[in-house]
Amino acid sequence: MNGNKQNVRMNLLQPFLAIAGLIFLVNLAGANLQAQGMSADEIVRKANIVAYYAGADGRSSVRLTIVDPAGNKRYRQFNIVRRDVTDAGDQLYLVHFSRPADVRNTVFLVKKRAQGDDDRWLYLPDLDLVKRISAGDKRTSFVGSHFLYEDVSGRRVNDDAHKLVETTAEHYVIENTPKDKSGVEFSSWKVWIDKKTFLPVKMEYTDGGGKVYRRIEAVETEVVQGHPTVTKMKVSDLANGGYTLAELRNIAYDIDVPESAFAEKSLRNPPMSLLTGRGK
Repeated sequence: MNGNKQNVRMNLLQPFLAIAGLIFLVNLAGANLQAQGMSADEIVRKANIVAYYAGADGRSSVRLTIVDPAGNKRYRQFNIVRRDVTDAGDQLYLVHFSRPADVRNTVFLVKKRAQGDDDRWLYLPDLDLVKRISAGDKRTSFVGSHFLYEDVSGRRVNDDAHKLVETTAEHYVIENTPKDKSGVEFSSWKVWIDKKTFLPVKMEYTDGGGKVYRRIEAVETEVVQGHPTVTKMKVSDLANGGYTLAELRNIAYDIDVPESAFAEKSLRNPPMSLLTGRGK
């Protein structure tokens, strides 16, 4: 008798189980089509826009906590503004340091080029010196942190060859190999890109021996003015130990940053109202 009741229940449930199975197969097929419908280059280009081109311009305050292998901590605090010259193309960045005293009023200016080498300058107030950062120096430490100068404005999409090596339930995993290895210290790097937002959430850099020695990861993300945004990130030195934690606050997009804010005179006389969002 109990067996008959169970059979009846199963017969009643079968249409619903079939529908649920069909929905699962449709969703699975849709996910596969999504992965198959975009090339690695297309995924990377979309992720690059999400990560570095949100809005026409933007501003944020950043606090760096630099931790050495022994656990000792140092801090850096700065404000950064960005302006897009062309969407997914040339960009302008200006960074002004406010703390601590040994880096106060240091200014970093970037003119990022879609074609050709980027232009980067660093103003050192103690020496009243404007220093040009050469293309060979872009992979060096950014003011003593584990971030590099190139990390600030991002690596150009065309500098690497891209390959989709894995698709998980949440991420596209892209392997990137530099086309010109003479100017970099890594042999390749992988990036994990969120499938829903296309925001890069983790990057790992591999040395010539195939060992991962450097990792950048999003610790916290938020949606700001409709744009998926990393609000806390960590870069780790896996070879020597130590890490730097970056916390981003006062984030704003589409604030009408004029191109004049990125003139060379801004190195010695930065536009503080634009950088901080306070006053005129």
